[in-house]
Amino acid sequence: MNIKKSDFSEWYNTITKDAQLCDLRYGIKGFVVFMPWAVMSMNRMYAMYEQAVESRGHVPALFPALIPEEYFTREGEHVKGFIPEVFWVTHAGDTKLEERYAMRPTSETAMYTMYALWIHGVKDLPLKIYQRCQVWRHETKATKPFIRSREFHWIEAHDCFATREQAMAQVREDMEMAEEVIHGHFCVPFLFFKRPQWDKFAGAEDTYAADTLMPDGRALQLPSTHMLGQNFSKAFGIKYTDDKGKEEYVWQTCYGPAISRIYAAVIATHGDDKGLVLPVRLAPLQVVIVPIIKEETREKVMQRCKEVANAIGCCFFVKIDDSDNTPGFKYNQWEMKGVPLRIEIGMRDVEADSVVVVRRDTGEKIKVKTSEVDAKLGEIAGSIDKTLRARADKWFSDKLSFAEDMDELGKKLELHGFVRVPFCTDGMEAEKCADIVKDKVQANIRGSLFGSDAKPEGKKCISCGNKATIYLYAAKQY
Repeated sequence: MNIKKSDFSEWYNTITKDAQLCDLRYGIKGFVVFMPWAVMSMNRMYAMYEQAVESRGHVPALFPALIPEEYFTREGEHVKGFIPEVFWVTHAGDTKLEERYAMRPTSETAMYTMYALWIHGVKDLPLKIYQRCQVWRHETKATKPFIRSREFHWIEAHDCFATREQAMAQVREDMEMAEEVIHGHFCVPFLFFKRPQWDKFAGAEDTYAADTLMPDGRALQLPSTHMLGQNFSKAFGIKYTDDKGKEEYVWQTCYGPAISRIYAAVIATHGDDKGLVLPVRLAPLQVVIVPIIKEETREKVMQRCKEVANAIGCCFFVKIDDSDNTPGFKYNQWEMKGVPLRIEIGMRDVEADSVVVVRRDTGEKIKVKTSEVDAKLGEIAGSIDKTLRARADKWFSDKLSFAEDMDELGKKLELHGFVRVPFCTDGMEAEKCADIVKDKVQANIRGSLFGSDAKPEGKKCISCGNKATIYLYAAKQY
């Protein structure tokens, strides 16, 4: 690659094109073709996330992509929040439909109509259903592949409980899931924020969201989990009869890991000046074997390459690159595409009964006996993910800071990503204070750090100057 990662926007555009992750030439703005190299990684991400969701009691379903307008308008705050972004289906062929159908921007209204028919008594609770699907939103901000588009791919889980306490336990479980999968498996760090009231999900009581940072210091939202309370159950009539024969409305939560956006975070977090760097379990191809041959040694070297491929093929996705390209071209090509491990085999290696293993994350070259390749690759693969996670965590922690006033906030935002500031409150009345932050330093208030009990003492809100009662975090965002 000719573009340095320090020029992140151009680097990102280049890598998504050169590594053949997507094609932007589709005929509708904001709609992108995801190409095989990206989809293979995303499918592995889906598999890991679905395993985590199902291991916590969720079961899969699939709901229609079209939502009748009448369903969509039942919850007032929800419809007000989403109407500006909805794509509407108005015709079937040349016939105008009697009612418009929304292409789902999210599935609350589609799923909860059915939940009201399925839930009757305590025995039907908890109900924990998820689906893997696409959603469509007419984004008016600038689109960028995987980061922000008008069609994105996600998992959405929608749950019903008998009590508020059970619902809040689910919110915490959703956060634990994000830590296990996104940080544990994908090696991407984040902070979980409780969103301020002016920035919560439309129709929710509270929203909690995992935010990571891109290399340019801007925040990117990953999964969010929402405490819906009884707002939707009352709008859709989702009730159960308790043990005393009394009808009660259920308590609800919803959770939405956007796999396509999380994939953008993986690209941005781990990539370098050479191209993609991928956690081993996410890589479409985990090991590439590059034969280094002369015509007179071709047969023996290729035979050894096949033997090694067969030995490790049970544990890794392996390819022998026997193309006519030079070894140097092959090295650059597979490094750019993020293959975690490269094995080089020449005639000298055949004679020494060894191979050279090269790590994509560090560039380290390791000479390994042929008989030990399988075990050694397993050891190195585990080390790669640990190295990626530690490196990402170190960079991320260095991007956290704090400020006491607006001038300091502006300066810190030039160097850091998330900046903690004293604020008057996170209630609706402070939205005007958030607008001041946006106007003066072009940053957004992301929320309060979930689980932190730190309180400002003797400090003033950076916007209005009134007594600060809470610490909130500011960042520039996509």
